[in-house]
Amino acid sequence: MAAYHKVDRPYLGVANPILNDLTKAWRQDLDVSERVELADALWQTNIHEGRLAAAKLLTQARIRPDEAVWDLLQSWLPDFDAWAAADHACMAMQKRLSADPSRLDQVETWTTSGHMWTRRAALVATLPWTKQNHPKPDDLARRDRILSWAASYVPDRNWFIQKAIAWWLRELSKHDPNRVIAFLATHGDAMKPFARREAGKYLKDQLE
Repeated sequence: MAAYHKVDRPYLGVANPILNDLTKAWRQDLDVSERVELADALWQTNIHEGRLAAAKLLTQARIRPDEAVWDLLQSWLPDFDAWAAADHACMAMQKRLSADPSRLDQVETWTTSGHMWTRRAALVATLPWTKQNHPKPDDLARRDRILSWAASYVPDRNWFIQKAIAWWLRELSKHDPNRVIAFLATHGDAMKPFARREAGKYLKDQLE
């Protein structure tokens, strides 16, 4: 598994469904402060499944109060070094950002980080803004704000960054194709070819 994930850390080989069952039971039995404490301890083990479980433990739409959860999730950013644990943590971040979109101000600071995985997280954690079919004006403004971050990433040739741009655009194209078409018209030629193809996957003949 270390070869697959390309990071040298302990891997126990515990299947995702088992982790899901464990963390579901823990969420039911622990209050928020206990969950934060356990999640932090699991993350600090540096064991692959421990980090996945830590993130799953905090992935829930309704958590009140949630400031400690958000602070802990942000504290993990410098530790991101592989897609699996990073994406699980970003799924937890998605819930907290949806609960309080003002946190996008903090996420914007990630976009200029010297740490590639932190920059990438700014797009993965904001995927909820690709999925609204009937967004309110505030959410459209947030969508455009995040698209501006994606545009600023286009010159970055890192595969993971290009993949994240494509992921965000591809998901958005299912609900707001015109914004994706406009983005690709402006920035598509500067993207890596694979990323541009992925971004336009569902647009078919709408792209010139």
